[in-house]
Amino acid sequence: MTPCHKRKTGGFPILNSGENGAVRPPALDTTVTALVHAYLETIDAEAPGFVRGLYLVGSVALGDLQPRESDIDFVAVSEIRPDAETVDVLQRVHTQLHIRHPRPHFDGVYVTYEDLDRDPILCPPVQTAHEGRVEPGDFEPNPVTWHTLARHGVTVRGADPAQLNVWTDCAVLNEWTLANLDSYWRPWLQQFARLMSVEGVAALGSWAPAWGVLGVSRLHYTLSTGEITSKSGAGHYALETFPTRWHKIIQECLRIRGGRDEPSVYRTPFARRRDACGYMDMVINHAHALHQGQ
Repeated sequence: MTPCHKRKTGGFPILNSGENGAVRPPALDTTVTALVHAYLETIDAEAPGFVRGLYLVGSVALGDLQPRESDIDFVAVSEIRPDAETVDVLQRVHTQLHIRHPRPHFDGVYVTYEDLDRDPILCPPVQTAHEGRVEPGDFEPNPVTWHTLARHGVTVRGADPAQLNVWTDCAVLNEWTLANLDSYWRPWLQQFARLMSVEGVAALGSWAPAWGVLGVSRLHYTLSTGEITSKSGAGHYALETFPTRWHKIIQECLRIRGGRDEPSVYRTPFARRRDACGYMDMVINHAHALHQGQ
């Protein structure tokens, strides 16, 4: 495995880092606590002993939970992969949970301890929970999830992630990040940029610009630092990294992300959409140039 070496961050702090590089787990929101408790109570009643480890990743682990839009992302660990009967149980559990707690969504993956020891790309299809549905392959484990778990994961049940020896490899993380920029974000940007389309019209709202601008900024941050950050963290990193030409759209997307009840700094959604498209294209191209120069 290739160790992760922190590179220059332009003064931007690594989220949740304490003394000597130790990670400070964030205090859990009461909504998160209630939802996790309801999940464990239900899964333990339906499948006693199946979930041996439960870890929170995503915005909760990175200290960036936004009640209006964040999901609660989890990694559930078992000794063995669920059989057909257990999969039915998982579906029943998440259906019940979704009815009782429709938002935020409790989304994640079911893996084994063996899975955590290797490149997640090599894992066989695993069961994933997404908005109350459980099915294989919806959101496959990836290096970002493993790195987040290893570095920032919040332990709800089981051993500390450091004791699990979760697989990490910065070279693989970088390659996956670049591939994601090209396989997901470039096509997404192309759809986003076409006004005469469903996606293009949707892009005139506030959600899409924030999703795109902060999404590509997160990946650029990873390529630059070898670390994982949240959407809000990525926005602040972008303000310190990119020219002032782009600060208006970055600050606008941070406003949207934070749910602040403030008026937009843009006079029209068309102008915001134009800047978001230009920024995303710039960041994707710059990320490739950055990687090639390493």
